[in-house]
Amino acid sequence: MSITNKFPYKEMSKVSVDGKRRYLTPDGLKVPSVTTILDATKSEESKQALANWRKNVGYAKAAAITTEAAGRGTRMHKWIEDYIKVDKIGDPGSNPYSQQSHLMATQIIEKGLVNCNEYWGTEVSLHFPEVYAGTTDLCGIHGGAEAIMDHKQSNKPKKREWIDDYFVQTAAYAIAHNEVFNTKIRKGVIFMCVPPERNADNTWSVPQYLEFIVEGNEFDKYENMWWKRLEAYYSQLV
Repeated sequence: MSITNKFPYKEMSKVSVDGKRRYLTPDGLKVPSVTTILDATKSEESKQALANWRKNVGYAKAAAITTEAAGRGTRMHKWIEDYIKVDKIGDPGSNPYSQQSHLMATQIIEKGLVNCNEYWGTEVSLHFPEVYAGTTDLCGIHGGAEAIMDHKQSNKPKKREWIDDYFVQTAAYAIAHNEVFNTKIRKGVIFMCVPPERNADNTWSVPQYLEFIVEGNEFDKYENMWWKRLEAYYSQLV
């Protein structure tokens, strides 16, 4: 299945303003990213939990874990992006992180993307005029409905109640897409994969795949949560 190019997506460059990352939108404005806004408006409880984790495992180890996860996630995203664009996934090579991410991407392709009916675009830059911007992993049709889809790697399996910000993120992208392209997206899909472990015989275990879907009235709830986070973010700037 190839990308339909149904909408005239435009790539947006990232610029630095006072040391902070901004997107340069098609209307010439520099606006904050969705992830920047979510990070800046996290609850004190979430901030404290992260601080406690770093302290408990040690700051150096925490940094190493974070860096490794980010690298693995980047590789995984690239494998999936290539598959969406050319309908095949390449070989991973001998690098263990590449092998892990390749197996994770394969799980998402075989168990998640198999339910996609149409790809509109991958790594799509979206913006709500004059307010915010961001890049979503995939826009298209999932299970017969218009959807925003994101691929996530996680060091450990996550419970649904832990990932509100992921749902809020998809809602933010949907709002932007609906505003600019006059769509009616009310569905977000999170394709998540946990890294495989190396077996005693030097093979890899099967990565654990998780999928989370939010739609309908529940999706509306996360849209409202996004507007509140957005308001909180701009209130901090006054």
